Amino acid sequence: MAQEIKSVIDRSRDTILADALGVAALVVMLFVGLALPGLI
Repeated sequence: MAQEIKSVIDRSRDTILADALGVAALVVMLFVGLALPGLI
């Protein structure tokens, strides 16, 4: 099982990085969107 997980991570390292950047961008947009009404 652990070997399978390691091989999946090795094969899709670029995709995982792109997904992590996308998640980070969504989190930033969420916090900006929630803070925006307080600034106006």
